[in-house]
Amino acid sequence: MQKEDKERVVAELTERLRTAETLFVADYRGLTMPQIDALRGRLLENGARLSVVKNTLTRRAAQAAGADALLALLEGPSAIAFIEADGDMVAVAKALADSARETKVLEIRGGVMLGREISAASVEELAKLPPIDVLRGQVLGAIIAPLSAIAALVNAPLQNLYGLLDARIEQLEAEQPAAVPLEEKAPAVEIQETDSQETELAQQPEAAAPEEES
Repeated sequence: MQKEDKERVVAELTERLRTAETLFVADYRGLTMPQIDALRGRLLENGARLSVVKNTLTRRAAQAAGADALLALLEGPSAIAFIEADGDMVAVAKALADSARETKVLEIRGGVMLGREISAASVEELAKLPPIDVLRGQVLGAIIAPLSAIAALVNAPLQNLYGLLDARIEQLEAEQPAAVPLEEKAPAVEIQETDSQETELAQQPEAAAPEEES
């Protein structure tokens, strides 16, 4: 490979490492080209791209991208499955696990998820999970089951939405205590001096006038 080609490969690999949140690494020694192509097709169907690059170039790209967690996985010939933003990591892990079981050659080494290294056992456990759509449905079903009324409200026709809002407003108004009419409110209390108060004031001695200086 010419120097220019190597630089191009390293630049492309560096960009992939910078943008990929999840990737899996496997040792592909012993796989035939038809087997590699078949695996590449299965991964592509689930939103992942398989790259087979020499470790020397991959290490350069990993160092340039700051993907230090990947360096520990680059021992021997390495195939990297880069999962796209809309890819199904569970299906990708399952495709790798199935290929390892069927070929008896492919060996999963581990992966990197959100910048952290994960073991081969973690990838295999991930492969045992239900498909991502089913998993999302189970999680969302457990979380938002009490909010099914809101979902129905959002999906309802616009005229139904207005009717439900009006009914809710009427319900809230009915639950509030009735306001006291203005004329029924208690009159303000006025402080008036009584006769006894006037008498007490009259009985108080006047203050003595100051004596005139002689």
